[in-house]
Amino acid sequence: MSKHLQTVAAMACMKSLLMIFNFVFWISGIAILAIGIWMEVELYKYMEMSTEFSGTAPYVLIGTGSLIILIGSLACCCTVKGQPVLLYVYGAFLAIIFVLELGAGISIFAYRTKLTEGFDKGLTQAMVSYRNDSTHLAADFDLVQETLHCCGNHGYEDWLNLKPSLPIPSSCCIQENCNVGDPEEIYKQGCYDKVVDFLNANIGIVAGAAVGIAFFPLVGVVLSCCLASVINKAKYEQMA
Repeated sequence: MSKHLQTVAAMACMKSLLMIFNFVFWISGIAILAIGIWMEVELYKYMEMSTEFSGTAPYVLIGTGSLIILIGSLACCCTVKGQPVLLYVYGAFLAIIFVLELGAGISIFAYRTKLTEGFDKGLTQAMVSYRNDSTHLAADFDLVQETLHCCGNHGYEDWLNLKPSLPIPSSCCIQENCNVGDPEEIYKQGCYDKVVDFLNANIGIVAGAAVGIAFFPLVGVVLSCCLASVINKAKYEQMA
């Protein structure tokens, strides 16, 4: 009887730990989903300036985060019911999510390098397209120049060196309604280095977080399998 009580106590403890894990795991899904949406909404305007931009990275995070939220919600039912088969299935899903998150983090690191390589050509193409007011790249380039305090690709002279040359946009102004012909009233530094530094900093954080969070599901794999084992043991003791 004492041995059975120990098994029941162990089962209750494992259920409590797994419920705590499920909650944290569910929260991590929300965080990954939010990061993916943030990349799509905020970083998109910067990333599409690169000729190597594909736009898949944000959707990978959005999809992974949504999957985690769904599985985390269903996992609570599996834990409460205490069905060993469901717990083993849950552990298998967690193992799959571990692979997905680890792959996403590594791919973002690799994608960051590829993305930055295309910025020099991409920014120049955006400047050439700037003369066409219908292109969305013109508005995006203005946003880049205003928010990162830069002008042109490698310097403000790039606007004048285009063939045919273009007047320096007002988005290069340090203050509103400046004289764009006066170098003292506009940003002199080019946008290439600033955009690359900005993306390296932000995507580096995202990739590092993805890799770090990736190992968290392994805790759930251990907990779910241990709980399933304890439940099976309890059933065996009752039959004995």
